[in-house]
Amino acid sequence: MTPDALQTRFRQASIPALNGRTAALRHLVLQTPAPVVARMLGYTHDHTARITTETGGTWTRYAAGNHTQ
Repeated sequence: MTPDALQTRFRQASIPALNGRTAALRHLVLQTPAPVVARMLGYTHDHTARITTETGGTWTRYAAGNHTQ
């Protein structure tokens, strides 16, 4: 099922999908650094950093980059 098909079904059932997506993003940035969420979901770093700040997240000092060395 595509995202468009899901959105159509949610609308038909009067389920507000946007609120759920926003809540899920807020929950995710509390558990994961904002740059990681941004890269995974295609958001900008600024957007996820703002959401992290709004939710009181503690990942504000995460050093993005390759840490395998």
